[in-house]
This record gives sequence, structure tokens and C-alpha cells, in this order.
Amino acid sequence: MEKNAPHYDLLIIGGGMVGASLACALGNQPLRIGVIEAVPFRSSSQPSYDDRSIALAYGARKIFEGMGLWPQVKAIATPINKIHVSDRGHFGAMRMDAAHQGYPALGYVVENRDLGQLFAKQLASFSNIELICPAQLKNLTITADDATVVIERDGEVETLTTRLIVGADGGRSAVRQLSGISHTSDDYHQNAVIANITPGRDHQHVAYERFTDSGPLALLPMSDGRCSLVWTVDRDKVDDVMAWDDETFLARLQERFGMRLGLLQKTGKRNAYPLALVRADEHIRPRLALIGNAAHVLHPIAGQGFNLGIRDVAALAQVIVEAKDNDIGALSVLNQYDQWRKHDQACVTNLTDGLVRIFSNQIAPLVIGRNSSLLAMDLIPPVKRALMRQTMGLAGKLPRLARGIPLQ
Repeated sequence: MEKNAPHYDLLIIGGGMVGASLACALGNQPLRIGVIEAVPFRSSSQPSYDDRSIALAYGARKIFEGMGLWPQVKAIATPINKIHVSDRGHFGAMRMDAAHQGYPALGYVVENRDLGQLFAKQLASFSNIELICPAQLKNLTITADDATVVIERDGEVETLTTRLIVGADGGRSAVRQLSGISHTSDDYHQNAVIANITPGRDHQHVAYERFTDSGPLALLPMSDGRCSLVWTVDRDKVDDVMAWDDETFLARLQERFGMRLGLLQKTGKRNAYPLALVRADEHIRPRLALIGNAAHVLHPIAGQGFNLGIRDVAALAQVIVEAKDNDIGALSVLNQYDQWRKHDQACVTNLTDGLVRIFSNQIAPLVIGRNSSLLAMDLIPPVKRALMRQTMGLAGKLPRLARGIPLQ
């Protein structure tokens, strides 16, 4: 270890949306926090802040309220007032309406880049947070008393010490790899094709999830009358989809989606991302915790990925604040976070994985069964309410932030 190596209470590895959320949640706490990010903050090469949009569940709104950030997020968000779920060519459908359930919205759509700019501005306002970027994590060592992190910045190797390392560095987490935490990965053999679409009719703040024989697709309401498209396609067909000209792309999408939004008028730049279910076998060790995609990567169906990650943030932030006068890296402290999050993580992971597998299968009895289930969820209020509470992030024991209450 370097003599007089800089010491932090908490080092967050990864300055994407989940890592930045944790840092913001702990802003102005009596903790020295470093955020290590591989690319310059606000850079166009920051993968969390590309042209994609995310659907914030209503529970994420409550967390931002607890953090004092909701007014800023609301200014860049488009509300989802209704959700329409359907199975192309079959009778099953389910509708959710915020007004019927007593919520101001079921969720909100935010462009990643806008959220990134908001986080960058917010992080710069906290005197207890240091942005260490661009910097590459090279090694980490954990002892009984502290953890040592080796980074490379501007061609120089630096050593930092901390009481707690938080891995928020995505599905290919270097923290997970360097700490020797194993993981399982189930390849869906699908890619998500992402684009912004301008429809012929006003979206009226309705989000559509449509299951088709070529994979599920979602159209989410955005600002300026646009919709954010997430179209799941088989991997062996994705090159063809990406090669289509805009006219062909819109025509094929129209065929799959239907006419609920009128004739699709325009498409923006397309990107494609491989899809897999990734689960870390451990989420904590002494002086180490994994959050967000470093702990669990989900299929984008139902838009649960970031929402699950920010609920990790809410629980871990509360555990850290309640233990800050003691040892925030002690296993007894981190066990509280792990136990708190297990049920929610398992429920959401199983839900999204089950939906992918059930709606990707065209065996007749399964098709009939899933359509009957959609109808049942639509027609039986208690079933629908239970599903909505889970997907909105309102089920189970909620941390203070998830109830819209500040940490202190």
C-alpha cells in the first residue's frame, strides 16, 4: 500500500445511473465519497447516458422525492398514465390506468442523456463527493480493517483506501471479477433494437407492451410526441433489421405493432444490444457490495432494470447512514442490505425471465394459457393490483427513500 494513500469512507466504482444515484443519495452526509468512472463524466461515450430512454417506475419517483431530486427529474420526464399489454394475433390484453388506481402516473420516461446531465450537476454540488474520472480500476484488496483500490488515471497508477467498495460498474463488472465473485449468465439469443419513433397519432401518455412472434416490443411515450422503441429480435435476424432502410424498418414495425398510434412517421438512429440474464452469486462480502447491473442484469421487458437498481440504492443508502458512526463495511452491516433486497430481486428477476420465456413460445396450449392469464389479470382487480405494486416498486418493506422520506 502507498504511504499516505487517500482514504475514503466509500468508493463507488461506476458513475452510471445507479452509481450516481447512490452518490447523490449520500450527498452531504458526513462521509468522504469517491466515484470512480472509466470515462469523463457527461461524455458521449458514457454507456449509461447514450440515446436510450428508461421508464422510471412510480417507486423510483418516490426515491427521487426522498433524495430531493424529483422536481429536477420531473422537468425532464414524460408521465405514463396508462399501460396497454397485448399479444399480437390473440385475444389476451391487459390495461392499467393510473387514475383508476389513485396514482398521478404509473411511471415516467426519461432520456438517459438528460438524466446524466442532471446527475453530473448534482454531484458537483456536494462537497463530500469527489469524481475520480476518467480512471480505470486495476485491482482491489480487502483486509479486516479496510479495502485498497488500485486505479490508473492519466497514465499514473494510484492507490486509494476505503471502508467500503460498492460495485456499480454494470453487467461486466470489474469489481465482481477482481473480487472473484462468480455469476450465472443465461443468453436469451436476442438483441434489443432501440430507436425513437414519431407516430401519426398522439400517444396520450400511453405505454404499449406488445408480444409478437418475433419478440416483445415496447413503445413508451416521450416528449415532443415521440415514442421510445425497444424491439426484441432474434440474434440471427438483428443484422437484417439494422440494415433495413428507415422506410422498411417502419413498415415492418407497423406490421408487428398495429395501428393504435396511426401510421408511424419517422425513426431516429437505431442501436442494438445483446440480451442476457446475469446474476451474481454473491452480492456482498466484507467491505464490498454490488448494486444494479453488477448484481443483476435483466431483460428489458417490463422496464424493470434501472428500477430494481435504484431500489438497491435506497436500501444500501439507509443501511450505510444508520451505521455511519460504526463500520459501514462490516459484514454485519452489509448483511442487512443483502437480506433486505433478496425477495424483491428474486421476484422481479423471475417475473421478467418468465415473461420472456412464456411469450417467446408459440406452442398452442401455452399461447391459450398466457392469453387467459392476461385476461384474468385485467378482470380480477386484486391480481392486477398485486402485479402493479410489484412492478411499480411499492411491494414489501420499503426503505425511507422509497417512501419519499429523506434519509435523515
